[in-house]
Amino acid sequence: MKKKSKDDKSDDLRPEYDLRELLKDGVQGKYADRFQEGTNLVLLDNDIMDTFPNDKAVNEALHLVIKLTKLTTSKKKNIPHKEAYSQT
Repeated sequence: MKKKSKDDKSDDLRPEYDLRELLKDGVQGKYADRFQEGTNLVLLDNDIMDTFPNDKAVNEALHLVIKLTKLTTSKKKNIPHKEAYSQT
């Protein structure tokens, strides 16, 4: 089967659609600010996708992990070492 070259342009748009009519109300740069802010795209493993139904659920779980990490690390910092109490 022959591959299409870049010069072979196929028009998939149906004849009843008029591009001039479709694009007349378009606004240039409508989403430019959002684009400049950037997007964080994270690919999840399939088993994680099965566990979390949407981005909100993933974010809630990650926030909980962060809170738990902060709690456990702050408790470790406050525990005095045995050496501080040893009498030599």
